[in-house]
Amino acid sequence: MVFYFTIFLKYYLLLRCKAEFSASLLQSSVYLAKLSSVGSISDEETCEKLRGLIQRQVQICKRNVEVMDAVRRGAQLAIDECQFQFRNRRWNCSTLESVPVFGKVVTQGTREAAFVYAISAASVAFAVTRACSSGELDKCGCDRNVHGVSPEGFQWSGCSDNIAYGVAFSQSFVDVRERSKGQSSNRALMNLHNNEAGRKAILNHMRVECKCHGVSGSCEVKTCWKAMPPFRKVGNVIKEKFDGATEVELRKVGTTKVLVPRNSQFKPHTDEDLVYLDPSPDFCEHDPRTPGILGTAGRFCNKTSKAIDGCELMCCGRGFHTEEVEVIDRCSCKFHWCCYVKCKQCRKMVEMHTCR
Repeated sequence: MVFYFTIFLKYYLLLRCKAEFSASLLQSSVYLAKLSSVGSISDEETCEKLRGLIQRQVQICKRNVEVMDAVRRGAQLAIDECQFQFRNRRWNCSTLESVPVFGKVVTQGTREAAFVYAISAASVAFAVTRACSSGELDKCGCDRNVHGVSPEGFQWSGCSDNIAYGVAFSQSFVDVRERSKGQSSNRALMNLHNNEAGRKAILNHMRVECKCHGVSGSCEVKTCWKAMPPFRKVGNVIKEKFDGATEVELRKVGTTKVLVPRNSQFKPHTDEDLVYLDPSPDFCEHDPRTPGILGTAGRFCNKTSKAIDGCELMCCGRGFHTEEVEVIDRCSCKFHWCCYVKCKQCRKMVEMHTCR
């Protein structure tokens, strides 16, 4: 019973976090986390009530009120994807009820902050582009620049995703906070670089989807359109960039300040790579001085894994508790014509491991 209550409580808190998340995407993006408290963004007055937005973002909000609900959806998409990608790591993208929603973790120049900025900028571009393609917005629609016959011989048709509009809006809304500080500080340069790397995770993985037309399903005529990758694919790409992120430092080259690898033996990073300035904490213990670092006590771990989700690494050598709990699962599933699957409920005892 205690186990089921624990699961219910975690599920309730997750839903609450998602509801709280939806008012200003990370500094600009992820601050959009409090938006649900003001409901739908339907008029200019609502823009004034959004916490965390700087004045230039409020002005963009007022000029683009119809777009802001898509921005909010993008913000929630970012936190969902962050929590999925980091579900087995010591820092699991936990959210707070304060602003910023990830606590001070994202105010430091760490790899974790790099990921959050990248996924936030990408999620805004993704959600706004999706809103364009679905006909939700008057200001944009399908990408009409994709037309005619391709070099491969198929006909461009259908609704190609207007990624150019989504990326442009993300650049104007998300990046304006960093640009307002001036681009000479190392942290502003880091954030702007990672924002763009996040958007490139979509741009560089656009795909061509096609439909065949002809008698009996033959492909006498094929029409195709350009589509964004699933956002899970975007998250996977950015997570890979997180794993191989480059530690950088600010250096003056001529009259321009640029970020270069701290270790000169490393190859220079590309526009698609994530960069960071400061080493990450170990995230092992709860740090009341640093909101967002909650520690790993009570986290589930995998006893047999040698990776970061394993009990040795997840629990930071503190050991773990083992408890046998009863789990109800579906079993003996059968397909019935037509068309549903019917399963039995099976009870089994499993071992659950939690960090001390």
